[in-house]
Parts: sequence; structure tokens; C-alpha cells
Amino acid sequence: MRIAVPVWQDRISPVFDVAGQLLLVDVSDGREVTRRAEMLIEARPEARIVQLLSLGVETLICGGISQPLELRLADQGIHVIARVCGNVEEILAAFLAGQLGETRFAMPGCCGQRRWRMGRQGCQRGRHRGRKES
Repeated sequence: MRIAVPVWQDRISPVFDVAGQLLLVDVSDGREVTRRAEMLIEARPEARIVQLLSLGVETLICGGISQPLELRLADQGIHVIARVCGNVEEILAAFLAGQLGETRFAMPGCCGQRRWRMGRQGCQRGRHRGRKES
């Protein structure tokens, strides 16, 4: 499995949509096999999707990400684990140990849930829209 992590100063980049660098990590049998840095060439969402697909990314672990981009990545078969923050090495170790769901890795202000499967789970943005207050 190939994991992509947007990196900024040894930490998860705060927003994937504008990140400049990825760390690509190949994992086999629950262990890191190889890693390499890759520059994100363009900021356009379509270009980012194409680049991730061409790099063979199966899972993206990121901080903030726009909902349209997150949904489009999921539609392309890329598993997105969003709203994660912290030191990249700690995040990778937690992912490999199955502990990435711990609250210490949740971005501040997040309701504490993240999307672990493709689809609409996690923080329900705009969940109160259209609801009338009594």
C-alpha cells in the first residue's frame, strides 16, 4: 500500500489543497518499506488528483481538505483520512499501529471524528442547514 502525507516543516501540512510537498510511504505487512519526497506540481484540484493517481497513492493522510476535493479523491478510490495533525513520524507510527484515531491526532476544532472509509462520515459540515430554530 502506498500512503501519501502532505508535509510542512516535519508536520502534517495544515491544508492539503495548498500543500507543496508529499511524503510517499510504501507499507507492506504493517511495516514501512520505503519512503520518498515528492513535490506537488499544481494547486488545481484536478491536477492533484491526477498526480496522486499517477503516483499510485491508495491512502491520503492529511490535515484540512476541501470537501469537494475529498469527495473527488474518494470517488477515484483514494482512501482519505482527513483532519489529522501532528508530527509526521508520530502520525506514521500511529497509522501503522492502528492508533491514528486517538484524539491527540485530531485537528483543533474538529468534532473528533474522521472519515475512515470512503463516503460521507465524520464531521457533518452544514448538518444544521435548512433546520429551523424554534
